Amino acid sequence: MKTRIFWLLALGWGMSLGLIHTATAESTDLLADGMQFNDQWVITDGVLSPSENPGGIIWSKDVFDNFEVSIEYKTSPECNSGLFFRTDPKNPIQGGFEVQIASPGLYSEKHVVGSLYDAKEPSVDAGKPDGEWNSLRVRCEGPHIHAVLNGQDVLDLSIDDWTTPKQNPDGTKNKFKTALNDLPRTGHIGFQYHGHEVWIRNVQVTHLTPTNPRK
Repeated sequence: MKTRIFWLLALGWGMSLGLIHTATAESTDLLADGMQFNDQWVITDGVLSPSENPGGIIWSKDVFDNFEVSIEYKTSPECNSGLFFRTDPKNPIQGGFEVQIASPGLYSEKHVVGSLYDAKEPSVDAGKPDGEWNSLRVRCEGPHIHAVLNGQDVLDLSIDDWTTPKQNPDGTKNKFKTALNDLPRTGHIGFQYHGHEVWIRNVQVTHLTPTNPRK
């Protein structure tokens, strides 16, 4: 009996160490030295925003396949922006994925804040009003994409379900000439300027090694 209790305690201790190791996985601050800066974007007191000569998308230096990225962002009135990931900077419209960043109420369905742009609407309306800081976390493991906006699950899906070009699993049309499950599962992370000010801070990304990616 004593031997059994000892092994149970040892197993629990080992599991605890494993959990601690997972929780303290090393992350990278992309705004520190991980972005391809240009004259269209600036950092002030740790906050990324469009410059006086704004335009386009600012991209990460590195590519990411399986990862978790967390950011805080704030929108201006009628703001349209986006968190791009697994994306080819030479073809961002067709060559990657975007979680929509936008003013609440500005768009509908698969274009609202928290959506996988043009592919999947969020499960809840979780965006905060313009001028307030939002927290967004996106996790990609194999085909699985999970997004949490302000503490609420907004996306939980498998890209393997998108098997037809220009069509979503629910039968609605999308912009993608290539079925989403055929797009590369690696690429750059980026932030979009689309005509309105947006502020981004605390960008942390962690590389993941999926043990059992969802199919």
